[in-house]
Amino acid sequence: MRLAAVFRDPPPSLAFEISSRGIAMARLRGPSEFTVRPLPVGVLSISPVHDNVLQPDDLAAAVRELIPPNGNRKRRDAALILPDYCARVAVLDFDSFPKDAAEQLSLIRFRMKKSVPFDLESAALSFAPQAAEGKRIHVVVVVAPVEIVARYEAPFRAAGLNPGFVTISSLAALELVEGQAVTVVAKLTGGVLTVMVIEKGRLKLVRSLEIAAISLDDVAADLYPTFVYIEDSLGVKAEKLLLCGFGVMSDEAGRRFQADLAVEVEPVRSARGVPGEGDAGLHGYLKSISSGSN
Repeated sequence: MRLAAVFRDPPPSLAFEISSRGIAMARLRGPSEFTVRPLPVGVLSISPVHDNVLQPDDLAAAVRELIPPNGNRKRRDAALILPDYCARVAVLDFDSFPKDAAEQLSLIRFRMKKSVPFDLESAALSFAPQAAEGKRIHVVVVVAPVEIVARYEAPFRAAGLNPGFVTISSLAALELVEGQAVTVVAKLTGGVLTVMVIEKGRLKLVRSLEIAAISLDDVAADLYPTFVYIEDSLGVKAEKLLLCGFGVMSDEAGRRFQADLAVEVEPVRSARGVPGEGDAGLHGYLKSISSGSN
């Protein structure tokens, strides 16, 4: 099951991805359009524990400049993809998972309560059970403070859009991971490294962390232990490493990681080419729309 496939409503007319680097926009109805608008340094400060929008006027101006004219004046639906590090994502495993939605939510809140650095009771929380694996059920959980999500949504609502579908970049980008091989995704955006482990189409691990410097040494220090974890916890070896957002370091990273880890290393790709550090989620979301899985 693709995680993006849990959302079944008709696709919106516009989709956006926000990162510390800028805003990427795709028009899903009418003339095709894919645009990226950089944001000045300091407009956003990505975190799950404090306000992310430091310069709301600059963010609002960027949103207004990106949005295509709306001749009929009706409020348009939009998909909004937020930075990985503004939320907490976890993969919880259960021997059994209740069928009642209220019981599911209560159980997930209990499991997540001590692992998030904010008040869980007043947070926005979403979860998606994955296909059962033997007797175990793995559930992907996303949780973020309501205030942080609302601040990201505000300029879009003010511009006449309804962000009815909100997700985070790494989960949307999972649509770009194909095949059944045990795969590690290393995704860089600004000073944040997101690492995901996928086995047979199921997300097994995801974590986002700030790194001290944008260097391969710092990335390796956090990435390499993931491969040890895979062997120790899953009892298998990773077969592939996908890189996203490494920019000018991509070639060097590919050579180094392939030699050190003895795995196949490739960039994340989409039908539109190689995503950058600020639009991988949007590329994945567009693929889910085109394949009919959304």
